[in-house]
Amino acid sequence: MYDAVLLPVDGSEPSDAAVAHAGAIASQFDAAVHVLNVVDLPTEAVSAGVGGGTSNVIEALHEDAEELVAETAAALPERVESTTAVIEGAPAAAIREYADEHDADLIVMGTHGRTGVERVLLGSTTERVVRTADCPVLTVGDASE
Repeated sequence: MYDAVLLPVDGSEPSDAAVAHAGAIASQFDAAVHVLNVVDLPTEAVSAGVGGGTSNVIEALHEDAEELVAETAAALPERVESTTAVIEGAPAAAIREYADEHDADLIVMGTHGRTGVERVLLGSTTERVVRTADCPVLTVGDASE
């Protein structure tokens, strides 16, 4: 049923909670897990206070992302085959495109569970992926909330 599971991660608690679910599903179905981080340069550059970014900031963002996907892959069950990737782009679109390009059968991702005005103002990458992905999406909330 599942050969390729996509696990987009961002280092948040809900994202961390999704790792166990992706690992369990991959173990059960002998599926490979693609651990993905999307570097959203305009958002990250503004957050870093550089108004568009410099090569040093971009390099640091990629280094942090590479570390995150490597740590996440290492946290998966030992018998689960995994690959890691860091790409740039708008997160929801990049996740969907990656899933399509790598024939993902399932996307497992965390959700912050924002509602109301907070969701409208901040948007929801997970919601956009759920609405637009061609494969099923399993959303995992933060267990500590």
